[in-house]
Amino acid sequence: FTRFRSITIPLTMPGIIAGSLLVFIPATGEFVIPDLLGGGNVLMIGKVLYSEFNSNQDWPIASAVAVILLILLVVPMMIYQKYQAKESSAK
Repeated sequence: FTRFRSITIPLTMPGIIAGSLLVFIPATGEFVIPDLLGGGNVLMIGKVLYSEFNSNQDWPIASAVAVILLILLVVPMMIYQKYQAKESSAK
């Protein structure tokens, strides 16, 4: 386990982070796929935005949720960019 932790995990960390971001970003913004798969029973943030903009016509709440979603998407990207910059400067 020590070899795995000291060799394999550091070498695969960029791929793990990139894969996590590739899953995280679409998962926060999708509203069609969860509606088709879950039948509308599961509440996802993309579906909340869609219903607030189109069905409820509640523009202030929808705008606030959109800004929160934007922050939730930008912060992990900034952390990933800092990690990449640190990795490239270390080499």
